Amino acid sequence: MWRLLALLVFAAARTSAAAESHWCYEIQAEAPNQLCLGPSNWTGSCQKNRQSPIDIVTSKAKEDQTLGHFIFSGYDKKEKRNVSNNGHSVEVTLKNDNIEISGGGLPTGYQATQLHLHWSSEMNAGSEHSIDGKRFAMEMHIVHNKKVTGTSKSAKEAQNTGDDIAVLAFLVKEGPKENEGFWPLVEALAHIPKPGMDTEMREFSLWDMLPKEEKLRHYFRYQGSLTTPNCDETVVWTVFQESIELRRDQILVFSQKLWYDAEQRVNMTDNVRPVQRLGDRTVFKSQAPGQLLPLPLPTLLVPTLTYLAAGFLR
Repeated sequence: MWRLLALLVFAAARTSAAAESHWCYEIQAEAPNQLCLGPSNWTGSCQKNRQSPIDIVTSKAKEDQTLGHFIFSGYDKKEKRNVSNNGHSVEVTLKNDNIEISGGGLPTGYQATQLHLHWSSEMNAGSEHSIDGKRFAMEMHIVHNKKVTGTSKSAKEAQNTGDDIAVLAFLVKEGPKENEGFWPLVEALAHIPKPGMDTEMREFSLWDMLPKEEKLRHYFRYQGSLTTPNCDETVVWTVFQESIELRRDQILVFSQKLWYDAEQRVNMTDNVRPVQRLGDRTVFKSQAPGQLLPLPLPTLLVPTLTYLAAGFLR
């Protein structure tokens, strides 16, 4: 009898440990027969006070003149890349492509290692960050978690653990036209429905998926964390104002083709972490480029032309 009770206790302990070690999103935690920890119970650094994502209140963002243009290297390189279902999102591997960013007020250059997305079947519920309370259909993160050696300003800055990772965040909204640049990824989803599956995408470049470079001069910047456990507070976030547009069917296919589990019981959707408190942090915004005049040109021209016309009619 005692042996049976001991076995039952041991089995319960193993089940509890398994649940504690497996993090998941709220939609999974609420599903029947799912043993996992939802966002409110994530461990590691997830309960600290410099977490991501956040709601960006544009009227409170502080202009920072050091936030200039980015330099994108390797973003135009067309390659066949591997994409996988990692059980939480789709992840495109960029590790061997020498894709780098610098400038943009960053303390050093960073090399990209992967990109992934967050989404929902609702067109206003799939982004992690929000702008003035507004959420979008999806959000894409290009993760640069390898500092480029020799470009930091000082050895002390290079050791600053608050900027180990630079993430570029692109908000995605529904648009009227298909986005041809996203088709290599969209087509690959049918081949990776279950966690652990991967496939090779047909050739594409990052610029195929992004807005035009000249539209990426307006962005927000803040210090935060990874949005998945262990939620390390080591991320320099850049959230671009210019959004990506996908046709509705291109957005919905992510929720339709992918699953969180091998048994295909829970569709992979709503893989978003709730908004976190900003606390005492400041959100900065890049300076508007090319604004040489303090007032719009028409505002200046109208009184000038009126004056000239009055002189001519005398």
